[in-house]
Amino acid sequence: MLDVCLLGTGGMMPLPYRWLTSLMLRCDGSSLLIDCGEGTQIAIKEKGWSFKPIDVICLTHYHADHVSGLPGLLLAMGNAGRTEPLTIAGPRGVEKVVGSLRVIAPELPFSIRYIELTEREEELTLGPYTVTAFRVNHGIVCYGYSIRLKRAGKFQVEKAQAAGIPLKFWNMLQKGNIIEENGCTYYPEMVMGPERRGLKVTYCTDTRPVPVIAQMAAGADLFICEGMYGEPDKEEKAREHKHMTFYEAARLAREAGCGQLWLTHYSPSLPRPEDYMAAVREIFPRSLAGKDGKSVELRFDDEEEA
Repeated sequence: MLDVCLLGTGGMMPLPYRWLTSLMLRCDGSSLLIDCGEGTQIAIKEKGWSFKPIDVICLTHYHADHVSGLPGLLLAMGNAGRTEPLTIAGPRGVEKVVGSLRVIAPELPFSIRYIELTEREEELTLGPYTVTAFRVNHGIVCYGYSIRLKRAGKFQVEKAQAAGIPLKFWNMLQKGNIIEENGCTYYPEMVMGPERRGLKVTYCTDTRPVPVIAQMAAGADLFICEGMYGEPDKEEKAREHKHMTFYEAARLAREAGCGQLWLTHYSPSLPRPEDYMAAVREIFPRSLAGKDGKSVELRFDDEEEA
């Protein structure tokens, strides 16, 4: 199971009813945060979730509306008693940027491990998450992220028995361990069926629509994409500032064949995104206007469990 919550959906500046950009995912006691705009720690509190289990923070880029909440959040995590290391991934210069922000948060009871993204596409294994970072098209270097939870195949009793594997090793093999005893080596694939469909969330903001976005969102259970502008007369402004309209995001979702589209990262001039959603749903019917605190529990397919 994967919990997903849009903590903040605003772009450029916070509003009284809309914090700046941030997304949080939770799985198996570990939380992953994408971006940390102003108000993120308040949004986490409003949701009733905790700072302490945040193990990974992925930054899309270094404009202020995506990182301005980071020093306060780091302090809040420290005050919550976190001592385990934290991983922060982001474009080139991530350690320097975070270090500069930490001038006002210099002492933390945990260490920070930095992952600097330099390639057009990079895959990372971070706790229970498989994260693919992909470069998009904004005014500065910016990345989108696809987060996947892989799901192993079913344990095959018949295969284990046919291979003569001792019963005492079955559980360890099912957990992915390799066992060696008395000159024999037992591998998980000797007892496991084919990998089953997992879960996938793709998050992308601050970019023009480029082919890699639909490619990375292909088959996603949930595609969260920027919709800076909903007004039909803002297409030229979107192109000028390298952002997207609602309709461009919907076309990407349709091309990707994803399960559902949530729009986010609204312009401050857009107080009621829902006013424009009827036209968006003509392009991609499973489109929703994201809002602060919007969340969902994504679950693995259970057809095979019946």
